[in-house]
Parts: sequence; C-alpha cells; structure tokens
Amino acid sequence: MESLKYKNNMNKNTIKKEIISIRTFRDRAGKILIFLSVLSLIFFVSACKNSSTRFSDEDQQVLDSTYYIDYIKSDPKLADQLHWVKSFYRVRNLELAWFKNNTIVPQAEKLLDVITKAADEGLDPADYRLSDLDKLFKELKASKRDFEKFTEIQKEIDVALTGTYFLWASDYYRGLVVPRENKAIEWDVKRNKIKLDNALMTVLSERESKYPYANFSPLHPEYSRLKSALAAHRQIQSSGGWPEIVAAPKLKAGQPSPNIPALRERLGLRTGTDSVYSEDIMNAVKQFQNDQGLKSDGALGAETVRIMNISVEERIRQIILNMERWRWIPKSFEPDYLLVNIPAYKLHVIEKGKEKLSMNVIVGKTLNGTPIFSDKMETVVLSPYWNVPVSIIKEELAPKLVGNPAYLDRLDMEVVTAKGEQINPSSINWGSVNESNWKYILRRRPGPKNDLGDVKFIFPNTNDVYLHDTPHDELFSQAKRGFSHGCVRVEKPIDLAEYLLRDVEGWSRSKILSTISKRKERHVKLKKVLPVYLVYFTAWADENGKVHFRDDIYGHDKTLAKLYFN
Repeated sequence: MESLKYKNNMNKNTIKKEIISIRTFRDRAGKILIFLSVLSLIFFVSACKNSSTRFSDEDQQVLDSTYYIDYIKSDPKLADQLHWVKSFYRVRNLELAWFKNNTIVPQAEKLLDVITKAADEGLDPADYRLSDLDKLFKELKASKRDFEKFTEIQKEIDVALTGTYFLWASDYYRGLVVPRENKAIEWDVKRNKIKLDNALMTVLSERESKYPYANFSPLHPEYSRLKSALAAHRQIQSSGGWPEIVAAPKLKAGQPSPNIPALRERLGLRTGTDSVYSEDIMNAVKQFQNDQGLKSDGALGAETVRIMNISVEERIRQIILNMERWRWIPKSFEPDYLLVNIPAYKLHVIEKGKEKLSMNVIVGKTLNGTPIFSDKMETVVLSPYWNVPVSIIKEELAPKLVGNPAYLDRLDMEVVTAKGEQINPSSINWGSVNESNWKYILRRRPGPKNDLGDVKFIFPNTNDVYLHDTPHDELFSQAKRGFSHGCVRVEKPIDLAEYLLRDVEGWSRSKILSTISKRKERHVKLKKVLPVYLVYFTAWADENGKVHFRDDIYGHDKTLAKLYFN
C-alpha cells in the first residue's frame, strides 16, 4: 500500500483493460492455480487420515517464535501483517492453527476458495497468492513417513495460511485503501476497529462472534447488495454492454422515434415491434430518472441521456469504489443514528435499525464541499443567530462594508463581542479584516432573513459544520442541490426537531413552534446524544436490488480510483 502511485487521466481503454485484467485473472489463474491447490489439499487431507498413527496421535505441533516472524518478514506483502500474526500465535502459545491432530482443517480449503473468488469483491486474487501452497501440499503428502520433514512443511503451511488470511482480511474487512494511511482520501468517519486476530479465531471455530467472520462474509448488507450489483453489471459487460441513446428532448408519448429499440434495451424492457414512445416506456424513463436522482419528467434530455450513456465499465468501477467505502464504515452502526449521504442529497434517521425519517438536503457547493466525518448530535437551537464565518466576511461582506457600514442594518446583522456586547460597525476597519485579526462576532438576528432559518442542529466538530433550516425552500425542488458553504440544510427542520426532542419533557411540536415565534435564541439539549454520519456514496443498491448511481460531485471517486486501481 505504501508503494501505491498515482496515474492521472485514465481513458476508457485503460479502464476496460483493468476490469478485464481482473476478470481474466479470476477466470484463468483463479480457476486453475487455486483449484490445483484445493485439489492438492483434498488429497493431502485424505493422505493424512490414512497415514501412520504416529502423526494422528502426535501432540499438536508448536512454532518457534523466530520462525514465523522471519517467515512473515521475508515477504514484503506480508510484512504489514506482522502485528496480527504475532498477536494471533501468542494467544495460542505458538500452537499450529490450521491443523488438528496433524490433519489440516476444512477452513483452509474455504480460505483458498474465497481467494479464488476475490474478483467478485472487486479485489485481485493475485494479491493473495503468495506461497506455492500447491507445491507445499504435495511435499507434505510425500513426506508422511518422514516425521521431521513433515512437521517442518506443516509449520510453513500453517504460517503461510495465517499470513494469507490476514492479508486478504485486511483488504476485505478494513479496505485496500485505508483513509488514515492516505492523506489524499477525505474520510474522517470513525474507524472500523476490527481485530483481525479475533476474526481468524472465529474462522477456526475457536471463538464466537456476532459478526459473520466464520463464513468469510461481509459486515454490512449494503455491501452485499453492491456485490450482487457488481455481478449483474459484469454480466451486462460480457453481453456487450448497453446501447448508446440519442437525446430527443422534444419526444412526446405516442410519437415514433428510431431511438425506441435501443431505449427498450437500455431500460431492460421486453423487445417490442413498434417504434413508438409508448406510455410504458415513458414510465420506465421516469423511473430511471428517479433512481438516478434526476428530475422525473420522462423527457430524453441531455442530462438523462448523459447518465444513460455512461459505460458499463465505468459503472463497474463505481460500484467497486463504493464497496471499498463500506469497508471503512465501523463494524456496525448504533441502533439509532442519523446519516447524510452527500452525493444523494439525502438525510436518513434510523431508529432500531429501521428508517424513521428521511428528507432532502442541500450540501456544500464544489468549492465549499461538505466534509465527510462522524460525530454526535447534542443540541437543537431554536431561532438561532447566524454567526458569519470570517471567510465570508472577508470575501463577500467586507468590500461592501468599507464604504457603507450601515449596510449591515439592511441585512439584519449586528457586530458583538464574545460576551454579546454591541459594537458600532463604523468603528471597524473592514478593509483589513482577516482570519488572524478578527476579534468580534458578526451575526444575523433570528427571523425570516436568517440564513439558518428557524432551527439549527449542533454536533460539535472541528469542521464547524451543522444541520440547519433555510429560508430558501425553493432550492429543495432542484435535482442537484450543492448550494451551501459546507453545512447541510434540511428540508423538514420542524419534523427533525420534533423527533430529536421527543424524549425531552415539555418539548412538543406546538412548544417548538411557539418558541420559534418569539425570535429569541433557545438551546435545548437532547436527552441522549445521537450519532451523526456524513458520508459519501455514489452508488448503492436498495433492498429490492435496484442500483442507484450519483455523480461524483467532489471528485472523491476519482481520487480513490487512482489509489485503488493502481
């Protein structure tokens, strides 16, 4: 991972070669090399069962501590896994893990099979094919009457399998590209703190866990659904992809068009004999638009056609990148939490694992992107002041205030000290204001002009980002809603406030509204803090298996792709 290098401006031919390379390796190397290893493993197990009783009755072999350390260090790919290998063998007092009564355990065969199918997870099987296990299994079978040689090979197989598991599991459960180890990745969501040594103990039936490590399974159903979507899109790719659609923005229902056969194919509709833009085709277009976050009008405009014509190869890459992001998510969410998916412009409130509330949101524009992080919501602020960021004061307001400090009155703003004392705006040298010398607070008073609207939701963080209402409700009707300076504007602030304060005595919906009407700022603490996740997923599959894609509005997919596919 330390040797990852950037390669800019990948063209579509390179994209196709990368995807085809992974699939070719899976189909050839995976099915031939690892199949032979599994076959040898089966023969070996059979041979062990028929070998002399000296082996089957012998006490379980143990490793020399320097042996497994030297072995792991000898392979650059395994060196990063030394911590897990040490922890794993120390807990078991250096006893072999993959043999019971000198017979290899069935989990070894399962591991090799999982590695054979690594491409199904968007991973490359070649990355985990480190030792010539096929050769080792044959040598072990041949040495069954030579106890010393048998035990030496046995130890090598054991350490090789352990190292291989940790290498695979590190990528599969923690991610091929770890955000905290790559500064180019903007992702400050709390870490997935999986302990891979415990996971392997679970695989070997030596420890129980509520997580599906024993089955080599993913931790989140959202990941599993994307995996199914990846398989489906690869099937489309193998069939030649989908046809190109030509824009026809003026096409109306009932009108003929040469576009119709290709449109039917692209939308997965049954092949028809006519070329009429029928009601069922228009409804399918509307559904497509809705699924892709577009205005659902049934018109074959430029934006709809652009989305339809994104190649299946690009979609495959997009799915793989978002599968990777699910590896960065903590092992499990809390029972109750709030999640904002930035590219989808959507907020979801989850209670006891079920969606309780959802609404549209407005996120940061490209130059002021909403940061990706997690924290805990603590406070609802009713009739909030809006404290203007220094950057906005300097870049947008100060030039207008230099010659006319009274301009603040028209904006319903005031300047105060940290203690709330009023400051005459005429006493300030607005032309010299910057981040280092600004010592006051410029704020907009509660009311209809306030940029935060009637409610503000605080989850203290170093990004100074929060959720809030807005006086510009008309913006929520836009399909793409990147309009803010970084904070998240919510479509239904009163509904959200009512939900968050449902357990706080005395705070009914009517109480919230009456408090807002007084136009005096009021802070109300939540009875229990609520985890908040601001995340970035440009592809996901819903519970019905339908795949949704969104544009890479901040370029995070592009950045991740340079690391992941290289």
